Amino acid sequence: MSELVLIVDFGSQVTQLIARRVRESGVYCEVVPFNKAAAFLDTAKPQAIILSGGPASVHENQSPSAPPQVFERGVPVLGICYGEQTMCAQLGGKVVPGDHREFGRAMLRVADKSPLFEGVWEPGSEHQVWMSHGDRVEALPPGFRVIGTSPGAPFAAIADDSRKFYGVQFHPEVVHTPGGARLLRNFTHNVAGLSGSWTMAAFREQAIARIRAQVGKGKVICGLSGGVDSSVAAVLIHEAIGDQLTCVFVDHGLLRLGEAEQVVELFRDHYNIPLVHRDASELFLAKLAGVDDPERKRKIIGGTFIDVFDEEAHKIGGAQFLAQGTLYPDVIESVSFTGGPSVTIKSHHNVGGLPERMNMKLVEPLRELFKDEVRALGRELGLPESLVGRHPFPGPGLAIRLPGSAVSKDKLDLLRKADAVYLDEIRKSGLYDEIWQAFAVLLPVRTVGVMGDGRSYDFACALRAVTSTDGMTADSYPFTHEFLSRVATRIINEVNGINRVTYDVTSKPPGTIEWE
Repeated sequence: MSELVLIVDFGSQVTQLIARRVRESGVYCEVVPFNKAAAFLDTAKPQAIILSGGPASVHENQSPSAPPQVFERGVPVLGICYGEQTMCAQLGGKVVPGDHREFGRAMLRVADKSPLFEGVWEPGSEHQVWMSHGDRVEALPPGFRVIGTSPGAPFAAIADDSRKFYGVQFHPEVVHTPGGARLLRNFTHNVAGLSGSWTMAAFREQAIARIRAQVGKGKVICGLSGGVDSSVAAVLIHEAIGDQLTCVFVDHGLLRLGEAEQVVELFRDHYNIPLVHRDASELFLAKLAGVDDPERKRKIIGGTFIDVFDEEAHKIGGAQFLAQGTLYPDVIESVSFTGGPSVTIKSHHNVGGLPERMNMKLVEPLRELFKDEVRALGRELGLPESLVGRHPFPGPGLAIRLPGSAVSKDKLDLLRKADAVYLDEIRKSGLYDEIWQAFAVLLPVRTVGVMGDGRSYDFACALRAVTSTDGMTADSYPFTHEFLSRVATRIINEVNGINRVTYDVTSKPPGTIEWE
């Protein structure tokens, strides 16, 4: 990559959003934990550096700090929240516990002109920003000036224009700071002078070259789940090395209606990619018999998946490489200073580890990309929109959408039919792309109902749909009463075994947004 921005991570839960915003402006960036940043700087030459927020307090002993090289390389530096505080502390300023904490929405008053605010905020104006701090900067380092204030932060935005060092106490990366994305763009494009020329077309060419250089004439096996990540990885690798790739599709019988057939048709018939289709649905059902705990389900599915995959890989023979659809958020989490490395079968959402007995080298062509970038790459590769734009689906599939209930073929059939009706109505209403994830859940209760002239004693079904911009937080989608009534009527009429439908309207804080 000719242009590179380094993001030094101090443990903020929204550090990934900084990277997303930077990449959205066409600039490639990488996230590195603060305790690994020095080693990264020894080998890489970023044109700009961003210091993230974090939960620590600068004035406490053993609090994390940026490597001295960050301020010695002569490149622009932007400190965000904790990043601003450690910048000030390390360069000669002073940070103290605040007597007025700011968490959530706050008003920033622009005190002076700055390249950071150009075209976004004018001096004297006030704007909503998102704060998350208890400490505050009490004294600025030499060379800095104030460019923004808030009620709880007299140094809410600061600048040292000669060295191109900037700091903001708020979080420009979150959607709760209108104009924040443009502020980050000002830093990368105007202050750092980057062109923003990073595109999916360029990434595609570079990725193909890297795959060919890594694999040579070797054979690659790819675990294909039918989801977006593994599908894009498979098509990209096939474009690079052709029939040196063989895909293994382990059908665990827990997919949505018709998905297994779609996977086989797309990859075997349309793309002519060598594909092994192992229908192991009966094996998985036998292993899951009587199990209602969601974590046990995950572990059983993950362990069984690996065993079946390993068995098929040995039948193929001669493969030296295993391809995975690992994404950049997984890489960031695996090297985080708050946790250790993990090697996992990505297509099953970390429910099982990669066994050492497979003795293969990993090919992970998507490990530099976020989910939305994988979708863009899929479009660049010509994959159908029905696959590229598909809602996220957990590796354990419908097994965890039978909460508090053991998995059986009859329940899976009921859930598939209800889910298919729900998604069909969403598509017919033109709402599919507005929703981040939508699915049906078969509840572990039966209810008494009257259908026609007789009583029924059947299952209840719950529907869930959420919107999300980052996959970290979610709000329920505001369907109209007419829509929900139409869906409920269809499910009750078309799915024999369900007599009640309800809609889940809960929202989720940062964390998982799948039904567990």
